[in-house]
Amino acid sequence: MSQTRNQPPSGEPDAASPSVREARRTRVSEHVPKTDGATPGRTRGSLRPLLLRLHFYAGVFVGPFLLVAALTGLAYTLTPQLDRLAYGDRLLVEEVGTDPMPVSVQIAAARSVHPEGTLTSVVVPSAPEDTTRVVLSVPELGDDRQRTVFVDPYTAEVQGELTTWSGSTPVTHWLTDLHRNLHLGENGRLYAEVAASWLWVMVAGGLVLWLARARTRRGERARALLLPERSARGVRRTRGRHAVVGVWVTAGLLVLSMTGLTWSRHAGDRFGQLLDAAQAHAPELVTELPGAPAATGDDPAEHRDHVGHKGGADAAAADPVAFDEVLAVAREAGLGGKVVLTPPADSATAWTVAQDDDRWPVHYDRVAVDAAAGEVVSHSRWADYPVLAKVSRLGVQGHMGLLFGPVNQIVLAVIALGLVFVILWGYRMWWQRRPRREGRTALLGKVPARGAWRSLPLPVLFIGVPAVLALGWALPVLGVTLLAFLVVDVVLGLVRRARAT
Repeated sequence: MSQTRNQPPSGEPDAASPSVREARRTRVSEHVPKTDGATPGRTRGSLRPLLLRLHFYAGVFVGPFLLVAALTGLAYTLTPQLDRLAYGDRLLVEEVGTDPMPVSVQIAAARSVHPEGTLTSVVVPSAPEDTTRVVLSVPELGDDRQRTVFVDPYTAEVQGELTTWSGSTPVTHWLTDLHRNLHLGENGRLYAEVAASWLWVMVAGGLVLWLARARTRRGERARALLLPERSARGVRRTRGRHAVVGVWVTAGLLVLSMTGLTWSRHAGDRFGQLLDAAQAHAPELVTELPGAPAATGDDPAEHRDHVGHKGGADAAAADPVAFDEVLAVAREAGLGGKVVLTPPADSATAWTVAQDDDRWPVHYDRVAVDAAAGEVVSHSRWADYPVLAKVSRLGVQGHMGLLFGPVNQIVLAVIALGLVFVILWGYRMWWQRRPRREGRTALLGKVPARGAWRSLPLPVLFIGVPAVLALGWALPVLGVTLLAFLVVDVVLGLVRRARAT
C-alpha cells in the first residue's frame, strides 16, 4: 500500500512528536544570544552587528578617500628614484674625489654664477656622491620657494640650479602636494584627514570582525586568520581575500593612520595641544649670543635649522670663510654627516648648525655657534628629545619612506597596494551580495540591519558614548563625518518607515 503524502517515511519520527519539538527548541535556543540579565533584549552579541554596519558605512563613503590616498602615497614612495632620474646631473657629482674643497670656495663659485638674492643656508652632504647645496632666498620666487645651487664639492663646479620648497625638488614637491591636498590648498587637506581619521577605525573594526569569524573554524584558527579559504567561491572568496590581506597590512596601516594624523590640519592641532600639556616638544636651540642685546622681530626659535630659513642683513653679508670656521667648530662638537649651516639672522644671534640625517640611526643634533669666539654657545641633542617627540619624529620619517631607505620604500609600496586591493575587494563584495531574482537583479547588496545599538548592554553604552564624544573632540573630522553617517542612517530609516506605512 502506498504511503500518504503527509505521513513520514518509515523509521522517521513525526514532525509533531514531542521529541522533534524538543529538539527544535534546543537548536533554536543555541542560536539565541544570552542577555546580560539587566535589560531584556540587550545582548552581548549585539556589538558585532553594530560594528558591521559602521564598517560598511565607512567602507562605502570613506573608501574613495582611502583609495586616492593609497594611490598618491604609492607614487610618493618613488620620489628618491624620480629625483635621481630627473635631476641626477645636479644632485650627483660626475666623479667622486678624495678631498672636498672648503665650503667657502664652493659658496664663492655658486655666487659667481648666481649673485641674486640672499644666501640663507648651505647643506653639506654626507654621501660622497652628493653635491653641496647653496640655498638662496630670491624675492621674486615668493616666501615658500628658494633657489638652490648645486656645486661639485671636489671641483667647486656649479652643476645647475633648481627652484625648491624647503629643500624638496619640483617633482617631490608636486607629489607631496598631490598626496597631501590634491593641489587644492588648505581645503584639500581635509581629504587626507578624512582618510587618516577613519583608516584606523576601519582596520580595527575589520580585524575584530574577522577574528570573530576565524574563531568559528576550530583547529584551523591561525590558518583561517592569515590565509583565505581555498575552497571558497563567490562572495566568500572575495571576503577571505579582503580580510586576509587586511590582516597582513594591519600594523602598517595603523602606523600610517596615526602618523598622518599628527601633521593633519585639525587632529594635528589637537596633537600639538597634547605635546604642550605633556611638555613633550623637541628641545629648542637657544640662538641668542651671551651678553648681546635682545633681538627684535621674530621669535629666535624661527631661526633654527630649516633649509628654507630666510636670513637677515648679516646673512646676506656673511663672509664665506666664516662658513668654514663654523663648520669646523660644529665638527669638533661631534656633528658629523650631513649638516645644514645657517648664518645668523642678526648681530644678537648665533650661527645654527643642524644635522639632517633621516636614515636610521637618525642624527638630529644641533649647535649654536658664536663665529667670533669660535665656540658653541648652545647644544640640542637628539638623545634629549622626550619620548613622545622622538616617536612622532621617527613615525613621520617612516611615513615618508626616509627612515630605512629602499627597504622603507618597498614596505610602504606593499602596504599601499594591499590597501588598494582591500578597498576594491570590499566594493566587489557589496556588488556580489546583491539580491538576484528571476527577471530582476538589484544593483548592489543590502545594507546591514539597523538598530543594533538598541540591543547593546547598558554598561557598553555608558562607556561607549563618552568615549565616542572624546574621540570626536580629539579627531574633529572623524567626529563630524561620524555625525554625518548617523544623519544619513536616520534619514534612510525614516524613508523606509514611510514607504512601509
